[in-house]
Amino acid sequence: MSKVLVAVLAGLTLAGAAFAQGTAPPTHAGTKLSFLPALGGATLQQSYILPSPPGSREPTYSWIYSTPNKLQIGVYVYEPGRRVPSSSDNPTVVSQFANELASAEQAIKLNGMPGYERPAVPSACRYGTVSFRCIVFSAMAPGGGRLFSKLLVTGYHDYFVKIRVDWAQADGRTVGDADTFLQAFVPALLR
Repeated sequence: MSKVLVAVLAGLTLAGAAFAQGTAPPTHAGTKLSFLPALGGATLQQSYILPSPPGSREPTYSWIYSTPNKLQIGVYVYEPGRRVPSSSDNPTVVSQFANELASAEQAIKLNGMPGYERPAVPSACRYGTVSFRCIVFSAMAPGGGRLFSKLLVTGYHDYFVKIRVDWAQADGRTVGDADTFLQAFVPALLR
């Protein structure tokens, strides 16, 4: 993975890591998701327990993976203090997705990355049997070239599951590469 991508995306993806309260467990108790050292072609790099979001009963759990073809994947599991309906098209998930997208845009701008772009409307993405609300966005890297992210959010066993895949144009990766990877990773995770 390019050094620029690592530096920029580490700052965006792991901004809360400075506030980490420990290492996330290999299995999330509420969802029963298992975060193995190798999962769907990716290798676990690190995990965190982040402070509780406002109103939630428990912290946010974060697992960061990378692939040999230079994709970085963040998986986040959290709850808002109430049950999250399963699926990606309910009002709770739609609202949370909008919040996540606004937070990502704000982080990009705070990090001085110009040229933020995204489609006007998100779409639905299905990986295995699970549907996500999803969108691809990008911005210019500090050293030139574009950095891309695909953001996915769904409700799963009463929790939000957010997955974000990041890559650099300079590494020769495309949206197609991210989708191919997600077709293997998500079913391995959500089995």
